Amino acid sequence: MNSLLGFVLISVLILIVVVQIARVTELAGIRRGDKETQKLTNKRNANYMLWFLAGFMIFCVVSALHYKNYFLGYGPHSSASAHGGSIDSMFNTTLIFTGIVFVITHIALFYFSWKYKEEDGVKAEYIAHDTRLEIIWTAIPAVVMAILVVFGLSAWNEIMADTEDEFIEIEATGYQFGWHLRYPGSDNLLGTRNYKMIDGSNPIGQDWEDVKNHDDLHPGEIVLPVGEKVRVRITARDVLHNFYLPHFRVKMDAVPGMPTYFVFTPEVTTKEYRQRLKDYPEYQIPADPSEPDGPQKWEAFDYELACAELCGKGHFSMKRIVKIVEREEYDEWLAAQQPYYMTSIRNTDADPFKGQKLASDSVEDEAPAAEVTEEVEADIVAMNAESAE
Repeated sequence: MNSLLGFVLISVLILIVVVQIARVTELAGIRRGDKETQKLTNKRNANYMLWFLAGFMIFCVVSALHYKNYFLGYGPHSSASAHGGSIDSMFNTTLIFTGIVFVITHIALFYFSWKYKEEDGVKAEYIAHDTRLEIIWTAIPAVVMAILVVFGLSAWNEIMADTEDEFIEIEATGYQFGWHLRYPGSDNLLGTRNYKMIDGSNPIGQDWEDVKNHDDLHPGEIVLPVGEKVRVRITARDVLHNFYLPHFRVKMDAVPGMPTYFVFTPEVTTKEYRQRLKDYPEYQIPADPSEPDGPQKWEAFDYELACAELCGKGHFSMKRIVKIVEREEYDEWLAAQQPYYMTSIRNTDADPFKGQKLASDSVEDEAPAAEVTEEVEADIVAMNAESAE
């Protein structure tokens, strides 16, 4: 691969040198007043324009056909979420309109460069303006843009509408350079946060006096059940990040101090998506070229969470695995997770309930002091709030 790339680069450099030498020779002839050389140069450049146009169009078509199965929205990469089809449809509509304009304008640009090349006895005609033409090239783009904006706004309002239906809520906090994930525990509620409480043992500033924080989970990956609505609470701890799930067409800025959200419903499990890829030759090759007998690309595929905002030199490392599974497998995974408070905070100096027994403690726990029920916990929180005032 490296030798092929080197050969291509050397060939390009040689071609550039040859073209530059020819160009210098032509310019020298023109400077000497060689009219015939100038005519030949203009004719040759005009022909080059047509050849370049044909080559460029062929290159665009061939490359699009060759790589189509890698593009989101094409081949095996149709959307894996309920709303993704609307986004793909809007993208394709925009691509069609802009593609038509791109092709027509470039054909006209290069064709006119060839047609109106310098010729004996032909004098350029100066046209100050053409009102009808100006109306046409102003009105048509305005109408097209209005159509795209109206349909785009309609799709946006539908996709971004918050939900009152039953949903699973998770939280993703971006930081340099990673994502901190949080799931609610058995109470299905995420506890409160305070950025002033962020430290080495409390990476997202959870208020441990809020009992809703005591069963919150901090997994290292996103696991979600297929076919169920998910609401992602998105924020950042330091600089601007972007929560990006490309296969689900989910993309939202993570802004410090200004939480955002995105609601989506995954419709294709990880296993089902792998089976999609299995039918395409591009994914029937080893995932690791150094291990030809290892798993193929389709077998090694995983959905991923990435950051789509350049946030520093470690930006490339902001990835997390995303798994979409059946409900039973999700419940098993969720049950295996341990609350962060119980594993990392309980009975440490950071625990406001250190030395007290909580209702959330297991029977086997040997924490000293009297038992503190959920009601007592709430009273303690209330007293702390009053004293703070």
